[in-house]
Amino acid sequence: MQRPMIFLFDIDGTLVSTGGAGTRAMGWAVEAVQGRRDACDSFSLGGMTDRAIIRKALRVIEAADDDARIDHVLATYLDRLKVEMAAAQDARVLAGVPAAIALAQARRDSAVGLGTGNVRQGAETKLGAMGLMQHFAFGGFGCDHEDRGELLAAGARRGAQQLARRLEDCAVLVIGDTPKDVLAARAIGAQCLAVATGPFQLDVLRATDADWVVEDLTDPLALSVLRGE
Repeated sequence: MQRPMIFLFDIDGTLVSTGGAGTRAMGWAVEAVQGRRDACDSFSLGGMTDRAIIRKALRVIEAADDDARIDHVLATYLDRLKVEMAAAQDARVLAGVPAAIALAQARRDSAVGLGTGNVRQGAETKLGAMGLMQHFAFGGFGCDHEDRGELLAAGARRGAQQLARRLEDCAVLVIGDTPKDVLAARAIGAQCLAVATGPFQLDVLRATDADWVVEDLTDPLALSVLRGE
C-alpha cells in the first residue's frame, strides 16, 4: 500500500522559465538600494533562496547585510518583479509541466505544493503570470527560511497538515533542477526527481544523489515516478 505523498515542486528552471525576469529584477533592486548593478554578476543564483541571494550580493559589494537591509532590497525586488514579469517576452511554462502537475494531483492521498527559494509573494507573481499558481495550495518558501532544507521541511509539514496525516507517515518527493534541490531533499529525508530544464546539464545532475534524473518532465521515467509506479 502506497504512503500518502507530498509533492514539492521547485519553480525556476523546473516549472517555468521567466526569461531572466527574476535575475533582472534582483539586479535592479540591489542597484536601486546600493547603487551597484554588478552585485549578482559573480555567482550563480540557481538553487539559492531569495534572501540568501541578497545577502551574498551585499557581501560581494562589501555592503551591510543586516536583516533590515535585506528586507529593503527584497521589497524593492518584489515591486520590480511585477514589472519584469509583465514585460517578459520569452517567459514560458516548461515542457511537460501541466501533465506532471495533473499526474501528481491525480494520485490518491496526495498533496501538491511548492518547494522554492522564492519568497511567497515572488512565487505568486511568477506563477500567477504563467497561470499556474492555482495548482498549489501550500508550499515551503524562501520567507520560511534562508536554508533550502529548512524551507522544504516547512513545506512538507504543510503538506501533511493538508492531508490530515502525521508527516512521518507520508512520503515526500522534491522535484527540482539544481544540485541544491537534491541536497535539500536529502536533508529532510525526501526523494528527489531532478530535471535538466534549468542551468545544470544531465551529467551534473547525475553526479548528485538524486533518485531519478531526466531531461524534462515529458520523460516517461518522470511520468512513471509521478504516477507512483
